[in-house]
Amino acid sequence: MKFGKVQDPNSIDFTLPVDNKNTAAVLKKEGKGDLSVYVGCAKWNKQDLKGFYPKGTKDELEYYSSQFNSIELNATFYRIFPEDQFKKWYDKTPDGFKFFPKLVQNISHLKRLNEDVQPYVDKYLSSVIHLKEKLGTIFLQMHSNFAPKDFDRVIKFVEKWPKEIRLAIEFRHTDWFNDPVIANELYALLESNNITNIITDTAGRRDLLHMRLTNKEAFVRFVGANDESDYDRLEDWMKRLVEWKGQGVNQIHFFVHQNIEVESPLLSRYFINMLNDNLGTKLNLPNQLSDDLKLF
Repeated sequence: MKFGKVQDPNSIDFTLPVDNKNTAAVLKKEGKGDLSVYVGCAKWNKQDLKGFYPKGTKDELEYYSSQFNSIELNATFYRIFPEDQFKKWYDKTPDGFKFFPKLVQNISHLKRLNEDVQPYVDKYLSSVIHLKEKLGTIFLQMHSNFAPKDFDRVIKFVEKWPKEIRLAIEFRHTDWFNDPVIANELYALLESNNITNIITDTAGRRDLLHMRLTNKEAFVRFVGANDESDYDRLEDWMKRLVEWKGQGVNQIHFFVHQNIEVESPLLSRYFINMLNDNLGTKLNLPNQLSDDLKLF
């Protein structure tokens, strides 16, 4: 993912901000519960993850899902797949695997949550539900020029979304975060409707690190800078997630992107190892990658 890419990562202060003052209050609600952790990449195709798949791998998804327990499914942004495709993906993956699909662009970027969006929502959901128990949180990514002037569209969309299906939203326009009044109204809307507030960590858009959870799910999209600092950043995230777990987070969904996606599995492996050490998880460590991926 190239969103937020900068020419010189060393010019960026990658320090994680302190939590929004309301995050702790959200995490205290209704007890702590058991912790579930899902970590994955954004894509599974061999072209993007060259060097990750052993020679002779016939089915990339089958192999990928034997190494990771989840995938951030970005392919669903570009078109609505027929239900048979979701059934095939379901059948190719093991028990416990989860897909976190992005809502189709007709909803977010073309119709922009207007009054004509519902048929696309209905069609999308009628297909994606065939992932059954392997369906993780669906996420909506709004265009960076979608501003608070259309807040009424967000309200209508969120309130109409079926409550039994988990939804997370990523906003990118700066005014959603830089105007405290708007930000608080947005967070209150998400919290009252149990919608997850995605946190995106990317070099060129530090304002997206709002650190405001709206439920007990931490959904983090981490975008590496193809730099040694990526490992330090992941260590900082590990510390924050340990704190959140202590406060009541019970779902961690963490997806690793890179400007050069081939390096994503390497970073993911490093992060998974820390999770197992610090949170007591027993996530599979993806197979050791080929030497040409060990760049730092």
